[in-house]
Amino acid sequence: MGAEVSSANTAANRLYVALKRDLIDGRFAAGQKLAITTLKQRYRVGLSPLREALNRLAAYGLLEQENQRGFRVPALKRTELDDIADLRRRFEGQALEQALENGGDEWEAELLAAFHRLKRADEAPGQLEHWEQMHLQFHRHLLEPCGSPWLVRFIEQLHDQFDRYRRMAPANDAVRATLNEQHGQLVDLALERDIAAARMLLEEHIRLSYEVAQGACYENRMSEGGGGNT
Repeated sequence: MGAEVSSANTAANRLYVALKRDLIDGRFAAGQKLAITTLKQRYRVGLSPLREALNRLAAYGLLEQENQRGFRVPALKRTELDDIADLRRRFEGQALEQALENGGDEWEAELLAAFHRLKRADEAPGQLEHWEQMHLQFHRHLLEPCGSPWLVRFIEQLHDQFDRYRRMAPANDAVRATLNEQHGQLVDLALERDIAAARMLLEEHIRLSYEVAQGACYENRMSEGGGGNT
């Protein structure tokens, strides 16, 4: 009995990770209702682990649970993106200040290594998912020594929500180049422990990403026949 429970939990965890990645990557359309039968076939899982994973994703905010009517992918709303971006600026700014105050030699070495991996990924544009993972790891390492596990958890959840918009938006190579340069500048300021300049640059970094992510809201309105300006 215990082995069966453990196996079910493992299946649910694997499915949660896979579905979470696909939702953030935009594999499902905003507003799309998820069909249980289709999901079972697509991910080759049973009903129990599927429902557990879907419930966890709804609690996390990447799905909306409709009363007895299943699950739906959240719409891409400008007001929600505004809220997410504002919270990112505040929380990540606070975490960065604390990280620069607390980070030691080991953190500096790990941050440089994370930046090196991200820079290598920048040079391989055909491997987008690899870049996304290196990008996530870089920002995680940057804030890691902030001393507040809860703050880190909140920030990671906001990143996931924000990235759903960013990945659905049209590419902007000019802004992407600037954002890539800012990663190196953030490392330099972090090593110098220039808290004020580092926080200002991080807020600008988030603002530029937000400008790109807004494109997802525009595209979503266009697909619904609304049109208009962002």
